[in-house]
Amino acid sequence: MTSASAGNEPPFREEDAPLLRKLIAKRMVESKLRNPHFYLTVDVDVEKLVAMRQTLNAGREKKISYNDLILKAVASILQRHPECNASYVEDKIRYYSEVNICLAVSVEGGLLTPTVRECDKKSIIQISEEASTLVEKARTKKLRPKEGLGGTFTVSNLGMFGIEEFAAIINPPQSLILAVGAIRSTPVVRDGRVEVGTRMKITLSCDHKAVDGAIAAGFLAELKALLENPAQLES
Repeated sequence: MTSASAGNEPPFREEDAPLLRKLIAKRMVESKLRNPHFYLTVDVDVEKLVAMRQTLNAGREKKISYNDLILKAVASILQRHPECNASYVEDKIRYYSEVNICLAVSVEGGLLTPTVRECDKKSIIQISEEASTLVEKARTKKLRPKEGLGGTFTVSNLGMFGIEEFAAIINPPQSLILAVGAIRSTPVVRDGRVEVGTRMKITLSCDHKAVDGAIAAGFLAELKALLENPAQLES
């Protein structure tokens, strides 16, 4: 740790960045430089999703989160869009046979991305239990290396901090990351009348090397439709 003041710069204190922060800095710079990002945002009507969560959590001690429902929805849509469950590697597109979804988890010194493997084959309750365990392991520094590897898609949720909308940086070598904003009450127009609606903005960051706009838009449109009519998630 050093303290200094040079020229017109105000006094400052320096200390070595934690190893995790150095790794994140390196990977994120590489991602922005090597992956031509583009971004797609939709506003989702989540009234039915909110009601569904309330029903699922009735009588449950360990509550299912909105993030659990979003993971299930993303996994379901990725089943039908293998071109979005892929990476661009050395002039080849690598299509993954497993749907392994990473969770962006804030920890001391940085960010970790534990992975729910074969997320498409698991029920909402299974996803909820596994995700909760992985998050706890990440925050208590008990995450095993293999539990943070093998991801094919990442979900980053800042809604719990009141962030309504943001664009995330792709987690290489993946091609897509979904940024989830806060659920909010907002005026909406229905049948020519202004009413109070329940909405959530989601933004898809895409690597243009692997995915084109129309493909990503199709994926996001199906995800929006499923979140707005989530009954299928229970199957």
